Amino acid sequence: MTSTKTDTYINFCDDITNQQRPPHRFFHESTDSSLYIEPIATRNFFRKWNQLSRLQRTLVLGLLILLAIFCFVYGLSSAISNEHNWTGNAINSSLLLKLKQSAPSSKLKKEVLLFETDFNQRPIFTGPANAKQYAVVQSFKHAWKGYKEHAWGHDNLKPVSGTSFDWFSLGLTIVDGLDTAFIMGLTEEFEEGREWIKNELEFTKNKDVNFFEVTIRVLGALLTNYHFSGDDMFLEKAKDLGERLMAAFASPSGIPYSDVNLGARTAHVPEWSHHSSTSEISTVQLEFRELSRASDNPAFEDAAAAVSEKLHQLPKKHGLVPIFINPNTGQFVPHATITLGARGDSYYEYLLKQWIQTGRTMNYLRDDYLTAIEGVREFLARRSVPNKRLFIGELTTGSEAFYPKMDHLTCFLPGTLALGHANGLPDWHLEMAEELIHTCYLTYAAHPTFMAPEITHFNIGSSSTEDMFTKLADAHSLLRPEFVESLYVMYQLTGNTTYQDWGWQVYMGIEKYARVPRGYTSLTNVKTEKPSPKDMMESFFISETLKYLYLLFSDDRYMIDLSKYVFNSEAHPLPIHNN
Repeated sequence: MTSTKTDTYINFCDDITNQQRPPHRFFHESTDSSLYIEPIATRNFFRKWNQLSRLQRTLVLGLLILLAIFCFVYGLSSAISNEHNWTGNAINSSLLLKLKQSAPSSKLKKEVLLFETDFNQRPIFTGPANAKQYAVVQSFKHAWKGYKEHAWGHDNLKPVSGTSFDWFSLGLTIVDGLDTAFIMGLTEEFEEGREWIKNELEFTKNKDVNFFEVTIRVLGALLTNYHFSGDDMFLEKAKDLGERLMAAFASPSGIPYSDVNLGARTAHVPEWSHHSSTSEISTVQLEFRELSRASDNPAFEDAAAAVSEKLHQLPKKHGLVPIFINPNTGQFVPHATITLGARGDSYYEYLLKQWIQTGRTMNYLRDDYLTAIEGVREFLARRSVPNKRLFIGELTTGSEAFYPKMDHLTCFLPGTLALGHANGLPDWHLEMAEELIHTCYLTYAAHPTFMAPEITHFNIGSSSTEDMFTKLADAHSLLRPEFVESLYVMYQLTGNTTYQDWGWQVYMGIEKYARVPRGYTSLTNVKTEKPSPKDMMESFFISETLKYLYLLFSDDRYMIDLSKYVFNSEAHPLPIHNN
């Protein structure tokens, strides 16, 4: 089916029937509604007031007037004495704290984010504060214990067979998951991992690694651990790794090669293709910029930022980009698929997050993001039949034919849209986020395991009776984090506890079906009540999935404040700067 504006354009101001969005806790009936009933407390107050004598009422009113005059005079004198503390649009920090505590609506949080500027203090982590957080901590400890006993120092644990797997031979599970241990207050596990990184982690092996994966998982993790712990060892390791990864930028166009030999400091295209993935070459900028800021060496940021500038200049389809690019020519591969799933997703994520990371000063990134989201609404957003569920499809066959499938990876988008809205972007972005996250939730709820498949297909034909279905080849689950990431972001920004409830359902599904004696395993088929294990525990399970669940269940939803930190694509928080 060919995509046209007529059948793909989504107006989020429309009243869509049959939509079951999560109820907002802060909505209430207006007094104009026929359902409005005067509160009992109000009626009792007026009854008691009318029972007072005229003298009693006069005395009460007089006291109230005197109190009001006192408050006015005191407030005026305080404002004059503190005048030097206020400039322009600045907000007093104590007032900001009160606003956060008293008004969790997304609209207010949007205003607060625009003014908060004090980023000097590191967050303080004191461990779990409630039963749900405690449960997630126990899950982390179970996963860490299995990895320590059967795969320590290797990249991944195979928890069913009790063996290990090496992808890059960089101890991925230790490095990637260490800041999760720190955030959870797990001192013993953090010190174990820190000692291994200090004494064992080396980047001198003559072995190819994926430039993007090592950047987001290893470099990002080292930088976060440096900022949270203050230990310079992490920064020294990050600088060593960053210098070796710089070989990727040595292409004729400056567009990074996908594979890097860390020991030889050389780079090349992958064996299976002459191209690099668009999402991979555009999802290293947060990390390289932060490495420059932390090390006072601009070379890292300059190389990565030049890639974003190059992509900015290339022609696009209303801001949407093909998923492959040629590092030799610096041009997109014509007729490649356009998707917000695999190989496309984090290009859009990092447009917004780079703008936020740099204090919202690099406006071409914001503009590219806004144009792209308009393109998503026009060309990729559709509603299923019969219940009009919003989903994000793909353009294939020369980037023209619409294909109604959505990767689980695409469920990063609701959180990204909400984050953009909190930083002043249009209201319809949040409306789109609220609808899309509900669809993502339904991809879990549709299966007996309450776990989502890797890919969900949607029906758009007029005779369809089911909105979505899962093909057997797509029914596996890697325990991916994108949905719980969006739940966490939207919970922090809106205060809607429905997102916590959904996260708990996801967590219970993981515990019931993915937990095995030595850790947690990916699953082959979420459509059956007895799914077979794939015998692999991905490092992102403890780096992202468990971390986001722990933060989602926090009593303090600003434990890691999204106005002070931006999460990289592997859930490693990095500080926001003024420029």
